[in-house]
Amino acid sequence: MVARGKPLRVLLVDDEALARQRLEDLLKAQDNVEIVGTADNGEAAVTAIRTLKPDLVFLDVQMPGKTGLDVIRTIGAEHMPATVFVTAYDQYALKAFDVAAIDYLVKPFDDERFEQAFARARRLVELEEVDRLSEQLRAVLQGSGPAAAPAAKPEYLERIAVETRGQVRVVPVSEIEYITASGPYAELHAGGRAHVIRERMQTLEERLDPAKFFRIHRSAIVRLDQIETLLRDPGGDYGVKLRSGVQLSVSRNRVEQLERWMGLTP
Repeated sequence: MVARGKPLRVLLVDDEALARQRLEDLLKAQDNVEIVGTADNGEAAVTAIRTLKPDLVFLDVQMPGKTGLDVIRTIGAEHMPATVFVTAYDQYALKAFDVAAIDYLVKPFDDERFEQAFARARRLVELEEVDRLSEQLRAVLQGSGPAAAPAAKPEYLERIAVETRGQVRVVPVSEIEYITASGPYAELHAGGRAHVIRERMQTLEERLDPAKFFRIHRSAIVRLDQIETLLRDPGGDYGVKLRSGVQLSVSRNRVEQLERWMGLTP
């Protein structure tokens, strides 16, 4: 139980920097809250939970390597603090969490939904109901009864949150034509506009539907149905021309796979 006047100690776990920053900004607007740490992967989350002993953790379900559910398995449900899941699963897939009284935030979430989840979690901590939450977490992990968890395989991204001048907007993945790397950032090109996010190309590649997107180069991912022509110059270098007229380089080790998709090789 959090003593009266003592700050609620919160840990943020998400592999997306923008998602962690959004949670930080929202929590800073809350009274009597201390953000004790952040983690960008499951292993770091396990260490932080064990060493920092937060009262509450916002835990991303889908992370490369050790997922949010893996974190709970490693820590043990009985030792977990109050937990709010953060996920890209849709509302219907997550009804199980709601039945189990484990709250969640579906990306991208609005301020009001965050307020509801945070208030619920704070109330649970203050009423010393973490033990009850542990039982429900255990049920989720075991996949029993109404608290069964959704499939462990992450859903592919359908939308990406982009922050511009302090505002967050959503870019539907269906509108993205291609993505390019720019240092630690990625640029989403959609409808003639570029949107910058702080995300690794590897992470984006893993979370985009491979039936629709293909990484043609270490610094470029394209939507396959936007490819108009495969190009080859006299020097042996390859590229693609998109419907928009944009031309992008193709790594030689990606050409064969791309040719198969285009039906150029058996």
